[in-house]
Amino acid sequence: MHTISQEDKKIILDSIRDIPDFPKKGIIFKDISTLLSNPKSLNTLMTHLENRYKTYELDYIAGIDARGFIFGSILADRLGLGFVTIRKKGKLPYTTVAEKYSLEYGFDEVEVHIDAFGDNGCCQTGTPAKVLLIDDLIATGGTAVAATNLINKVGAKCVEVCFVMELGFLNGRKEIDAPVYSVLEID
Repeated sequence: MHTISQEDKKIILDSIRDIPDFPKKGIIFKDISTLLSNPKSLNTLMTHLENRYKTYELDYIAGIDARGFIFGSILADRLGLGFVTIRKKGKLPYTTVAEKYSLEYGFDEVEVHIDAFGDNGCCQTGTPAKVLLIDDLIATGGTAVAATNLINKVGAKCVEVCFVMELGFLNGRKEIDAPVYSVLEID
C-alpha cells in the first residue's frame, strides 16, 4: 500500500489556503481552490493517489458532489476507469436510488443512477463492481456514509473511501462502513 512522503504532504498542505471566520465566526475554512490552481500541488496529489490505487483492481471511481467530481474524474482518467457521480437529490436525469443523511439542522439526500456500476452493481464478470469513493474533505462523515450506503445498495462494493483532508477532531470516519484513507489529517 502506497503511503505519501512528508515532503509531498507539505507540498499539498502548503497549497491549501485557510480562510478564517468562513462561513461563520470561529470556523477556519480549508480552501482547495488554491490547490487546484497550483499545477505542482495538484500533480503531486494525483500522482500519489494514482500510485496508491493502481494495484487495487478497481472497476470504478465514484465522486461526491461536487468537489469529489474533480479529484475522482482525474483519478479515473489516470487509472483508465469509469467515473460515477453521486449527486444531490434531483440532479440526475435517469432512475436513481437515494440515501438520506443528517445535517446539523435537518436532512439532505444524495442519489446515484440505479445502473451506475452495471446491471445490479455487477461488472462484466458478474461479481460486484469494486468502487473507490472519493471526496475533498471529511468532517462529520454524513455525506460519505450516505454515499457508501448508495454504492452498496445498488449491488457494488465500496472498497475504500478516500479524502484529500480529514478533520480528525470531528471523528467522521467512525460511521463509514468501509476502510478510510485520508491524504492529510487536520487536528
